[in-house]
Amino acid sequence: MRFAAALTAGAVVAVATLFPGIVLAAEAHELPGETMSLWWTLPFAGLLLSIATGPLLFHHVWEHHDGKITLFWAALAVVPLALAFGMASAAEAVLHALLTEYMSFIILLFALFTISGGILVAGNIHGTPLVNAGLLLIGAMLASVIGTTGASMILIRPILRANDNRPFNAHVVIFFIFLVSNIGGSLTPLGDPPLFVGFLRGVDFFWTTTNLYQVTLLVGGLVLAVFLAMDIILHHREAGAPKIKDPTPDTKVRIRGLANFPLLAGVIGAILLSATWKPGVAFSVQGVSLELQNLVRDAIILALAFLSLGVSSKSHRKANNFHWEPISEVAKLFAGIFICIVPVIAILRAGPDGALAPLVALVSSPTGEPNDLAYFWMTGALSSFLDNAPTYLVFFELAGGDPQHLMTTFASTLAAISAGAVFMGANTYIGNAPNFMVYAIARHRGVKMPGFFGYMAWSGAVLIPIFLIAGFLFFG
Repeated sequence: MRFAAALTAGAVVAVATLFPGIVLAAEAHELPGETMSLWWTLPFAGLLLSIATGPLLFHHVWEHHDGKITLFWAALAVVPLALAFGMASAAEAVLHALLTEYMSFIILLFALFTISGGILVAGNIHGTPLVNAGLLLIGAMLASVIGTTGASMILIRPILRANDNRPFNAHVVIFFIFLVSNIGGSLTPLGDPPLFVGFLRGVDFFWTTTNLYQVTLLVGGLVLAVFLAMDIILHHREAGAPKIKDPTPDTKVRIRGLANFPLLAGVIGAILLSATWKPGVAFSVQGVSLELQNLVRDAIILALAFLSLGVSSKSHRKANNFHWEPISEVAKLFAGIFICIVPVIAILRAGPDGALAPLVALVSSPTGEPNDLAYFWMTGALSSFLDNAPTYLVFFELAGGDPQHLMTTFASTLAAISAGAVFMGANTYIGNAPNFMVYAIARHRGVKMPGFFGYMAWSGAVLIPIFLIAGFLFFG
């Protein structure tokens, strides 16, 4: 349980190191966003730039020192806050982000990663165009139930085995990233990290389902149609090519680790419980209010994750190449992100009176109303190169940050932000966490995947025209 220990120890060490001996008052210590300059956004921008370029430009340094790099940017955010506004204000702002958002966020990712890792799809089928399209459709639907990371990790190896005797198979993985690792996760807060961030901010669980299903059906349907047409053409071309001996002959497909499915249902139940059960009980931790229903939700989800480790066969996890490094890296990086974004959120809350007023103007009409199409493309463009969860949070705050207002009066704006963050994470290998994981697994299995810019050529040719259509129809 190295990840759980590291998570707990990391939180304790961070609090003890950054805020030694502090006793905070119960009243709020708001950061004065109106007076804060753009220099306060430097740690956030620096961390995101490090995440975007590190795995590609200095892979070995990043692999061994990503935690230290993250800690550097986090310290660069916290120390100046404490010096400028006092230890109490800085500590409460940071602890609020960590205790009310980060911990719930990472507990859910940890649980989905752990439980899905115990589910093994064994056996092999032949990757014909219809079979591949069916697998992509199943994966896309599964992504909104167990998350894009969970669905990607469960299905990428079966789809690679199904196509390992085809000379043209890289496109299958590329469309897998489009649909399973991104677009399919748009219908529930379980599907993609930015939507769960919205849920933690107060967006109703089924709001995303009722407000995004139409644009998701259009975008997902068009992408799947393009894939099917392309795969039919390539499969026909392969008929005249020399046959490749199938390294994994077709065998009966079996799903192992069925005991994990009730645990996934339990995760969904725990989230729905916290959305409907409001006992009105809260606990104050260093001035930060923690509501009972959220604590119960996180405890249940964490317990289900540990239960999965007990009921799952070790051989199933070994066959899935399950290990703790991916979720450990995510835990470290997002701890830094949630800390570094604190001053950015304070500036955004100042709206037109803050240093990010030009950004407010870009996504607003001359009358001050939100420009939904601008929100869709701005959120999507940044989500293509930065992690889509913090990008979502930035534009959520930019749109006012009031979930009730955004779910009603400005529902189309919140839908534009949500769709942009989830869909356009597919534009690059670094737009969403599963993208690079799928890329690495495929290359390891011998698939000749395109490089960073080669992949962008695919996404530019396939996705951008579809996003233009969707943006015009739904947000224009």
